[in-house]
Amino acid sequence: MRHGFDRGSLRIERIETIALRAPLPRRFSGSAYSMDKRCTIIVRLHTADGLISETYSGDTDAEQGVILDIIHRELAPVIIGRSATDPEGAWAAMEPATHNILRDRGLALQAIAAVDTAIWDVFAKALDQPLHRVWGAVTDDLPISVIGGYYHLDLDETAELMRRYVEMGFAGCKFKVGGKSPAEDAVRVRVAREAAGPVFALMVDANQGYDRAHAVEFGRLVGDQDIRWFEEPCRWTNDRLWMRDVRYQTGIPVCAGQSEMTLPGLRDLIVDGELDVSNFDASWAGGPTIWRKAAGLCAAFGVELGHHEEPQVAAHLLASVVGHTFVECFDEERDPFFWRLSDMSSRIANRRYTLPDRPGFGIELDWDYVRAHTTDARVTAR
Repeated sequence: MRHGFDRGSLRIERIETIALRAPLPRRFSGSAYSMDKRCTIIVRLHTADGLISETYSGDTDAEQGVILDIIHRELAPVIIGRSATDPEGAWAAMEPATHNILRDRGLALQAIAAVDTAIWDVFAKALDQPLHRVWGAVTDDLPISVIGGYYHLDLDETAELMRRYVEMGFAGCKFKVGGKSPAEDAVRVRVAREAAGPVFALMVDANQGYDRAHAVEFGRLVGDQDIRWFEEPCRWTNDRLWMRDVRYQTGIPVCAGQSEMTLPGLRDLIVDGELDVSNFDASWAGGPTIWRKAAGLCAAFGVELGHHEEPQVAAHLLASVVGHTFVECFDEERDPFFWRLSDMSSRIANRRYTLPDRPGFGIELDWDYVRAHTTDARVTAR
């Protein structure tokens, strides 16, 4: 058992990545996107002390190869030889990868996030503690919600799905809207609410599908349905001003932040009065190091904290802060990794998710499942 270390220990020796892809049983469509695969990247960061991270993050398909290339060609050379006791310093060393103006900087941030997550994992393993306790746990369990209500379902199927989510022990559902007219989506939401009952939390997520007028119209149509929040209600073309209007004109709390990849971007959303709940995503924005700064920013302005997907990482972040909302996941059809890649899904009961008490993120991968869904050979940087 490790109880401490000096700054000369936990030297990073090499980084190994494994790319995964799993076909989904159907195509899942929201208002402005659809997908039929689940992808992720496993990072195994090896230290001279013999510790190895076991983490995964991200859900990028077409650009997966670019992210892997950034990890091995740009990030590994600047962190190999550094100590994992200094996640902040490692993050600063990786940050120049975002300066390339000829590519989407979001790809570099996803690559940094994958490595940053792995560094924190071995840091906590060296302390023999789960990460939420290293970060100062306020709880060991969280309310858990599921993301569902996709457009392939008719109204009867929607009602049946909501009843099943209640039976599975979820505390709520983030329900897809924004892909039909406000009136049609409002009918779908009423069906979901009636099936799930009054105690079940119901959030709605437009994935930036409405313009301002339609978002306000929809919000007013479901104003009596006890909507916990309205997520990304407006299209990107003018979403900053429009989200503020939706907040003021509907009275429904607005959730946003997943599409912002930087702290200044999140800061502007908050300062301009555009959100009540932040779902800033560590896997898109550069990892836990940045998300924890975002949590402090939200605390200063009284903004509640969520996290966009990634429950295997998000649960530890949320459990370490006051003002958290739900850790969220998909059902097994939409995200087989949460249900099959490790034992994380077994921790759902009575509307709550119990965090693992194993060191680090507590992820123990099913290696038979990994091998069955590996898309590229393991690549190791030395």
